[in-house]
Amino acid sequence: MPPPREFVVSAGTLSLVGTLSNAGMFIRRSVEASRETRMLFQAYLDAVETRTGKTPRQIIEQAKAKGYDAEGIKADEILAWLKADYDLGRGHGMGLVHVIKHGPKIDAKHVGGTGTHRDDSDMLWLDGAATRPR
Repeated sequence: MPPPREFVVSAGTLSLVGTLSNAGMFIRRSVEASRETRMLFQAYLDAVETRTGKTPRQIIEQAKAKGYDAEGIKADEILAWLKADYDLGRGHGMGLVHVIKHGPKIDAKHVGGTGTHRDDSDMLWLDGAATRPR
């Protein structure tokens, strides 16, 4: 029987590395990213604007008017409202929940560095991507 052959299967920016079993099944050994992807907190807020047509600040003002910034309000309550009114999922919704409950300042551990979850500033821009200083 010939030895198993190693294969690399690429899709977009990821590659699966593995071998083909005797039964013809691909057995994954590892996943390799071919380029770094940054997951910025600010990018979530910018995507919310793209999806809803409203700036983060406009949505935050609506949330405050509905009392979602009050003590004791749970994230799930805010997420349900964001889903119902704007069809936002949990990821984008949690970005807004943070700002609704804690304001636009983020922890310094999310700023700079070399990891994928890093922003350029500890202060999030809420007035729309088009007006953000570059």
